[in-house]
Amino acid sequence: MKPFVILPFAVRRAMFLGIAGCFALSAVPALAQDYPNRPIKIIVPYGAGGSVDAIGRTLAQELTQRLGQPVVVENKTGAGSNVGSTFVAKAPADGYTLLLTSPGNAINVTLFKTMPYDVKTELTQVAVVAHAPGILLVRPSFPANNLKEFVAMAKKAPGTLNFGSGGPGSSEHLAAEMFKTLAGIDLTHVPYKGGSAAVNDVLGGHVQAYFTNQANVIGQIKGNAVKVIATAATQRSALLPNVPTFAEEGYPEQQVSVWWGIAAPAKTPVAILDRLNKEILAAGASAGMRQRVAEMGAESLTTTREQANAFLDAEILRWGQAVKSSNAQVN
Repeated sequence: MKPFVILPFAVRRAMFLGIAGCFALSAVPALAQDYPNRPIKIIVPYGAGGSVDAIGRTLAQELTQRLGQPVVVENKTGAGSNVGSTFVAKAPADGYTLLLTSPGNAINVTLFKTMPYDVKTELTQVAVVAHAPGILLVRPSFPANNLKEFVAMAKKAPGTLNFGSGGPGSSEHLAAEMFKTLAGIDLTHVPYKGGSAAVNDVLGGHVQAYFTNQANVIGQIKGNAVKVIATAATQRSALLPNVPTFAEEGYPEQQVSVWWGIAAPAKTPVAILDRLNKEILAAGASAGMRQRVAEMGAESLTTTREQANAFLDAEILRWGQAVKSSNAQVN
């Protein structure tokens, strides 16, 4: 009979950790294989009724069919999207709590002096779902009919033309600041608590211009209630085929679009992230979702997880430059 040997503590500890590690590694594929087995939440960090919310609900409807579990939207508003985004960043990394992202997630990195979460280390981007080109609009009776005339008016009387936005540091405000720098013009900023109020005041003649995206004003565009002077995309919008781009008018750097994506807590298992990316891409490629997104004035996109994370990095840099040039800052 062989003598009973007590192994040294360091050896026993290493063996225990090795066995535990094997169990942990085997649990991850099992978790992913079983995913999803209960409802999934998409947190929209803005109020109901806007374009961010609409895209989130459209995607949730499509994913419910593809994943075989209810995918529901929950609005968590506040602090320029930081409340809802922080909620997801701190949530369990199990694929059941996702975030509907938008330019605010890139802008806030520079806009806020202190952030309650780190978008690059506490979240990971799963996919970019859709985008809509930025536009410059005015009321139908506004004297300028193109960008050249608009710039000439601004240069003739610096500071007299004003523009509305959804608030300081919003993508609308910063898009205007970008163009002010590129064109060398002075426009006066009139902030509102939300984009709908800004649109109403443009139509009422209280402000002259509004730098927004076509998804935000799809109804007014289709009803010919506004005049769009230029689109901030690489090519003309299918919705506005007769409207030139900023690039065509001599400002190729004015590339602005609103976009929507899905993010998850950073430590979510790769197998779950890959499954989500696969189903989101399939949803975006479906005829039904493409049609619904197009009706909103947007276009579906297909990106890998790597492309989505690289896209966010580029957006943080680009919007950060606009925040600094505008001197906009919160807290």
